[in-house]
Amino acid sequence: MPESIESRVRDLPPSSKLVFKVIERNGRLTQGQIAAESMLSARTVRYALDRLKGVDAVRETVYLPDARKSVYALADGDDEELAPAW
Repeated sequence: MPESIESRVRDLPPSSKLVFKVIERNGRLTQGQIAAESMLSARTVRYALDRLKGVDAVRETVYLPDARKSVYALADGDDEELAPAW
């Protein structure tokens, strides 16, 4: 049986858990939006996202309105969640 997303996040640092909850509550977000919503520094958000991607808890795609940015969503979410928001 596949491991649940919550069990993969359980052993991560508190900052990663907070970022996970912010994405879970708000859906697709850019790194800047996550930093603003969580009140964490940009560096801490980058670290947390790296940890979450490392356990396949979040997915990263290109943010189409500004291709220099990425958008993050839960890995178990629908592919529709990663579609561009026009």
